[in-house]
Amino acid sequence: MNRIAAPALTTIVAGQRITRLSLWHVPLTSHTVYYMADGKTCDTVETVVIALDTDAGLTGWGEVCPIPHYLRAYARGVAPALQELAPVILGGDPVGAEALMAKAEAFLPGHVYAKSALDIALWDITGRTAGLPVHALLGGQRQETLPLYHSITCVEPDDMARMARDAQAQGITQFQAKLGASGDWQTDVERLAKVRAAVGPGPLVYGDWNCGTTTLDAIRVGRGAAHLDVMLEQPCATLEDCARVQSATGLPMKLDELAHDTASLLQAHRLGIMDAVALKLSKFGGLSATRRARDLCLHLGAKMCIECTWGSDIVTAAALHLGAATPPSRLLNVCDLSGYVRPRLAPDAPTRAKGRIAPPVGPGLGVTIDKDRLGPPDLILD
Repeated sequence: MNRIAAPALTTIVAGQRITRLSLWHVPLTSHTVYYMADGKTCDTVETVVIALDTDAGLTGWGEVCPIPHYLRAYARGVAPALQELAPVILGGDPVGAEALMAKAEAFLPGHVYAKSALDIALWDITGRTAGLPVHALLGGQRQETLPLYHSITCVEPDDMARMARDAQAQGITQFQAKLGASGDWQTDVERLAKVRAAVGPGPLVYGDWNCGTTTLDAIRVGRGAAHLDVMLEQPCATLEDCARVQSATGLPMKLDELAHDTASLLQAHRLGIMDAVALKLSKFGGLSATRRARDLCLHLGAKMCIECTWGSDIVTAAALHLGAATPPSRLLNVCDLSGYVRPRLAPDAPTRAKGRIAPPVGPGLGVTIDKDRLGPPDLILD
């Protein structure tokens, strides 16, 4: 019998230290322009990629991609925050992300979106050190493939219906229809009606305003579409206004932008507007904090979409690992964010198949970054 000795792993765990942080700004171009309520758009967006190198020769990758004018985060704020955290990061133990992240929070409170990329890179190194995929460290893989939703830009109703049919032909059974870009509630009702007719009864259809409408318009849309079997997503900019819409329409509600910490999740649950919730890594501060939010949502009874705001293969892989470690009955869906943008940063990253996607299987995040697509770093800390 051949035996494989394992003392090297113990040595790495005991003495490994972070020696360098490299950072890149990478423009990601969406497959289509996303039009949203209140004049928001998403076309070419800058993502921030980081690499942590250790004295054991391992590299961990992290990513965060804030959408401009969308949340309290911006891509060019990541590098200054990480520079401020250099005394904590450099020389730190990368194995066991939450210990170093606690030190980072004590040193620089807040700035969770910048810390999200750091936390993801630490989980990547921890998994590579252990020789295990991240989902194994998060509790184990609960299902082989994960359900996807498809996001449909807010354009003419007939065009949205065509996009829904195209996605359904690829196996998608959950459809997010962006609403509010044209500013009239009647067209939003037509959008929901035509998407529902295009995919037929059964598939999940929900209309998303991205916080960009009023209670009056959202209530009129909800009542106009109440016979269609649809869900509403984040119509207004406050939890209280979302609760007014839910109460007036009787439709299920998905929370997104306003879900960002324990307090917001508990308040949304008290208000009865968390039938479903989007847990986005960068809003909570990475995998460590989002896992805690996931566990709270398991207790509260909400179904979850586990994803991030935007991004390529690194942040997509991180979200898929957490989704894979979540009970299937409580995972509403995930998103193949990297499938919506170019360039792809990891040639071996998973892609959608028959409306579902599998998490990576290799150690750590399980994706191999093509450094040629990144070019020279914009920042090196060592």
